[in-house]
Amino acid sequence: MAPAIDPITISVIQHRLRAIVEEMGEAMLRTSYSQILNSSRDFSTALCDPEGRLVAQAEHVPIHVGALPFAARAVHDFFKGQIRPGDVYLLNDPYWGGNHLPDLTAFVPVFDGGRLVFWSINRSHQSDIGGATHGAYNASATEIYQEGLRIPPLRLFAEGQRREDVYEMIVLNVRHSRDFRGDLAAMIGSARIGERRLGHLIGEFGSATTHAAVAAILDGAERQVRAIIAAWKDGCYTGEAFLDDDGHGSYDIPIRARIRKQGSNLEIDLTDSHPQVTGFINSSYANTYSAAVVALAYLIDPDIPKNDGAFRPLSLKLKEGSIVWPRPGAPVTLCTNHCGQEIIEAIIRALAPACPDRAMAGWGRRFRIAVQGVDPRNGKPFIWHLFQARPGGGGSSAGDGWPGAGEWQAAGGIKFGSIEVQEVRFPLHFRRHEFRADSGGDGRHRGGPGGELELVIETSEPALANTAGDGIKYGACGLAGGEDGKPHRYWLQSAGRPDRTLKTKETGIVLRPGDLVNVHSGGGGGWGEAGLRTAHERARDAAQEFVSARTA
Repeated sequence: MAPAIDPITISVIQHRLRAIVEEMGEAMLRTSYSQILNSSRDFSTALCDPEGRLVAQAEHVPIHVGALPFAARAVHDFFKGQIRPGDVYLLNDPYWGGNHLPDLTAFVPVFDGGRLVFWSINRSHQSDIGGATHGAYNASATEIYQEGLRIPPLRLFAEGQRREDVYEMIVLNVRHSRDFRGDLAAMIGSARIGERRLGHLIGEFGSATTHAAVAAILDGAERQVRAIIAAWKDGCYTGEAFLDDDGHGSYDIPIRARIRKQGSNLEIDLTDSHPQVTGFINSSYANTYSAAVVALAYLIDPDIPKNDGAFRPLSLKLKEGSIVWPRPGAPVTLCTNHCGQEIIEAIIRALAPACPDRAMAGWGRRFRIAVQGVDPRNGKPFIWHLFQARPGGGGSSAGDGWPGAGEWQAAGGIKFGSIEVQEVRFPLHFRRHEFRADSGGDGRHRGGPGGELELVIETSEPALANTAGDGIKYGACGLAGGEDGKPHRYWLQSAGRPDRTLKTKETGIVLRPGDLVNVHSGGGGGWGEAGLRTAHERARDAAQEFVSARTA
């Protein structure tokens, strides 16, 4: 029988758990090698119990964390009875609980008196994971084998000893091994910090009290979320969102949500979504579940812990062979953004009538570029990922959307980092980088503006680029009468050649020295009727150049 535990102790342990995952994230930020991690912060840290229940997470990248319980259960079940102190496990395969192949996950088991009690976890997006194209995204892929190295549950350290043969096999299959080695070491170090801090926590409060507090924290989050949902009107709600294309001939691809709300329960049915497609916008089951709980997280109070208890009111119904649950072997690398973002959008649009003051308008979509080349200043190869000129956030009942906040699935968790640092680290010149006027959707609360970027390629020989994204046709959705945000527009200017529009799903783009890449990213959706926006607010928009004078 669990010991009686007072609310103050529960609160202290809850905040200690939160501090542990935040410290894990700070360690990752300060020790990782690649730009995508130590500048853009595309990683997440979390704690799960042996059953895979999410106990605590830091506020990093929301789409990562909802999938982690699937991966934790996969590792636990695969190595059941063989897990020892000092072990480290890896996984990235989306059909084993990963989001997509670039998101490599490190698991460190935490023991209490010889009993496995927690997993300390770091999931980090790698700058490269092998495969046919650099940068971990292959828009040409028609099967997952073309996307990169697949890692099912794998033991990398056995009782503190690294398995060198396995380690070198992984490193050999990844471009830029120096960065990969450093990033992997940072991930494992981050997870080991979680292991040590949990050991201290258990030592301070005792095993029984710690585990009783964890149970109370999960149950408390469930009660809070159920109280919110119970206040919404019972009924069936529908919503949909569309992707532009899959890059292989499928266009206007729908994600459809039917949601039955009864009492404090939500049943989310995505079975009417489009069949799985040829290209890499299919979403693994774990990623789809994660997108669904992210949507719920955006509709509840911000101070409620986002853990297993908070997500218990949600059930998910999918159809295998659909874009939201493809059959094994389908490519899925873009899914954390698309169709992950469209799953979030369809669910929030469906539930908006039930909780209009909680539902925010859509955020701009992802359109990334990865450049591979040689830096003429030092002769070293590089891979650079575009995280600048990010799209705008959606408006809400609370106010205007955030400028340049990024995509809905990350909600500001992924940063663009310092322009000056980028220019020092890579042969690139940011000639212009500013907000894109008139890109945010109009409304009582305006959508956040996207960005405009003029990027000069300063290599001495041609570089190679690929793209991955969506949102050339469909911009961020407006809500409650607000207008949609503008979609993206990217193009390439090269001396002596006509301007070339960049598509969202391309490989093999040649960038010549001196070429100019133009980025106009989409804005967020507006919330509420535009006629209700005040003259003072419109004048402020114009003064800040979020809108042009003619539209103020």
